[in-house]
Amino acid sequence: MTFAGFNYGAILVAGVVGFLIGGVWYRLLAAPWKAAHGFTTEQIRAHHGKGAAPWPLIIAFVADLAMAWVLAGLLAHTGFLSLRGGLISAAIVWAGFVLTTLTVNNTFGMRKPALIWIDAGHWLVVLLAMGAIIGAWGV
Repeated sequence: MTFAGFNYGAILVAGVVGFLIGGVWYRLLAAPWKAAHGFTTEQIRAHHGKGAAPWPLIIAFVADLAMAWVLAGLLAHTGFLSLRGGLISAAIVWAGFVLTTLTVNNTFGMRKPALIWIDAGHWLVVLLAMGAIIGAWGV
């Protein structure tokens, strides 16, 4: 489904896949993530317990869609439209923007290095999945 030069079907699927990866990633790494932050299970439950506002999930989903759209724009701009091109572009974006930003923010925030790797790993997997989908499906 292309419109104005973009394959919005690929962008939507990439955004949804990115969101789902986040859910699985942080479910599997909940304990080390909490430990890296210094959170207790009780603190998490109190903040995100029953009846909690869905805004963090809504924001995460919209952010994943925006990331997929921007990655599609980058691939379209460079003309690097293939599975390989999508993966390479995603890895470059991750290394140049995501990893560097997380490292700086978490270092100044006095967070444990494990948090950098948990979050950076999440975004690497998300971007690679998005790059693969968009690169293979085209923009």
